[in-house]
Amino acid sequence: RLATGRTLTVGAVAPFLGRWFFGQVLSGVEEVLREDGFDLLLYALPDDESRTRFFDMLPLRRRVDAVLVLTLPLDDDELAALWALDVPMVSVGVDVPGGSYVRIDDSEGARLATRHLVDLGHRRIAMIGGDRDESPHFTAPHARREGFRRALREAGLEPDPRMEVEGYFTVDGGGRAMSELLGRADPPTAVFAQSDEMAFGAVRAIERAGLRVPDDISIIGFDDHELASVVGLTTVAQQVMLQGRLAARLVLDELEHAALDRRGRYRRPAGQGHFVPTELVVRGTTAPPRVRAFSAPAGR
Repeated sequence: RLATGRTLTVGAVAPFLGRWFFGQVLSGVEEVLREDGFDLLLYALPDDESRTRFFDMLPLRRRVDAVLVLTLPLDDDELAALWALDVPMVSVGVDVPGGSYVRIDDSEGARLATRHLVDLGHRRIAMIGGDRDESPHFTAPHARREGFRRALREAGLEPDPRMEVEGYFTVDGGGRAMSELLGRADPPTAVFAQSDEMAFGAVRAIERAGLRVPDDISIIGFDDHELASVVGLTTVAQQVMLQGRLAARLVLDELEHAALDRRGRYRRPAGQGHFVPTELVVRGTTAPPRVRAFSAPAGR
């Protein structure tokens, strides 16, 4: 650092670190940074308290050469605080005004998944989503819910709030949500889960209820988790590690071509946007609905 004026460290700020998506993104980031001799410094902001503390103290100051923001929407004050670090900033999964970003179209991916179920002939379609209160910390749940509802309306189906249950992006949460749906008087014939992990839990709950996937209920997930092919899950694939690699390369490119103004401050280049496409991967958990009416298991 004394010789070059650089820390050779990139800071990453994320709402969560333990979830599969974030682990995959960070693996892609670290892989590229390591090849260039950079370290990665991680900060998780899962709640309002930790977020407020982070932006009050701003521990990244003078410790990093650049900042990565992972799916964390920023308000004006938070954005100004990060730009005041006077270093390049790149985001994954969310647009940061003035900065470069790498992302997918979460809404369109959810629409693609729901449209697959509609095209198979399903009309009672439920959604297992994330936490509705996570939108200040994590953008995907809101966007995927919007895409799900849009696909239903395009098919002439009115979204039913009772068919939207929170699964909190965990296997257990997906299982509990599916059990709740199975207990309804008119359970769905198909379910879109906003993540593969929640879809895994949903499949387990269906089988424990004595039903079969996809004979009784079709399930589609989102992500193409490394276990999705093992269990034969139909899903919408996104290239998660690639998003991390692209973001890291954007950071290194901006550092390499960084320019300073007359006061010696970092002059931000025009932001670059990179959309990574999603893809429907059809496996064994989706099929046309049965002709006969579906009824809930006895005792439900």
